[in-house]
This record gives sequence, structure tokens and C-alpha cells, in this order.
Amino acid sequence: MHKALSETEGFWGDLRVAYGWVHRAAHLLNNKAEDDVLEVRRQYRDLLRQMRPYRAQPGLLGEAATQFLKVTRSYWRGLFACYDVADLPRTNNALEQQFGSYRHSERRCTGRKVASAMTVVRGPVRLVAALATPYKALKGDDLRPRSLPDWRKLRQELQKRHEERAQQRRFRKDPQAYLDQLEARLLKASLPA
Repeated sequence: MHKALSETEGFWGDLRVAYGWVHRAAHLLNNKAEDDVLEVRRQYRDLLRQMRPYRAQPGLLGEAATQFLKVTRSYWRGLFACYDVADLPRTNNALEQQFGSYRHSERRCTGRKVASAMTVVRGPVRLVAALATPYKALKGDDLRPRSLPDWRKLRQELQKRHEERAQQRRFRKDPQAYLDQLEARLLKASLPA
């Protein structure tokens, strides 16, 4: 044990600094003070600004700063979404747990081990409804669309997905007949009227 401690002693200072960054980042993202999203972003940017000069430093600390900044940049767009959207889980684990509860409920209701194809087609509606339902009993007013144009747009998107899935089924069932039908439609469209 003493040998391991003495051999890694040179890393301790860098590890303390890197741990401080991670600990501060976690503290900022937990947002126990319940600051608004702009304040959380500002404080997080300050942390990143303090880390940038360390990228040029050789060794462990430079590598840690480079990796931390790279990963933060790739996740930046979704990093603060949980502060803008009410009841959105703050971690991927919490979000995955909610989707897992949906899969579990669907398995119990249908008896199937795999997700229903309708989850793919109607996912934006089914998942939201399933995730919202356990928290409160819904009334008629809750189900009424807030914006009729948005509701119609969503219905059109769902219908388009449904039609795409139907075409995929037709193709898998009889590929030659499906391709013959497409060819006939193409030839009919290209002929003069």
C-alpha cells in the first residue's frame, strides 16, 4: 500500500484540482439554490473559463481539462433543458428510469416482452400520456388541446408515421408487388396527359 501511495503521489495535486472541477460542476447542475437557467449557465461558463488555461498544461490535469471541455461542448444543447422544462428529470438515469417504468407497464398490460410498434408510431403521444398519468388524475380540461394548430400539426405527424409504417409492412409482405405498384405510378406520372 505504501508503495502504491508513493508511486502515485505526483498525481494527487492534479487529481484534487480535477475533482474540484467535477464537484463544482455537479453542485452547479444540481442547482439546489433553484437559480434560473441563465444564472446556472453563467456560473457554468465561469467554471469552463477557469478550466481553459489548463488544457495546454502537460500531464493528467491538461488531459482532464481537455476531456471535460470536449464532453461539455458535445452535451451543451441539452445540458440545461431540465431547467426550462418543468418536471424533466435532471439526469439521464432518472429519465431512463421513467422510460423503464413505461416499458414495465406496457409489458404488464400487453403481456408482450418487446415494445409495441405503436410506441414507435405514436411515441410522442403515448409516452407523454403514460409518464404524466401517474402523477395526477386527468380531467376533461387537461385533455383539451391548448393550441389547435399545434394539435393538428401533431396529428399530421402521427398520421405520416402511421402511413410510413404501413408502407414498410406492405413492402416486407410482398416486395415485388410493392415495387410493381411504385413503377406503375411512376410511369403513369411521366406519361403526357
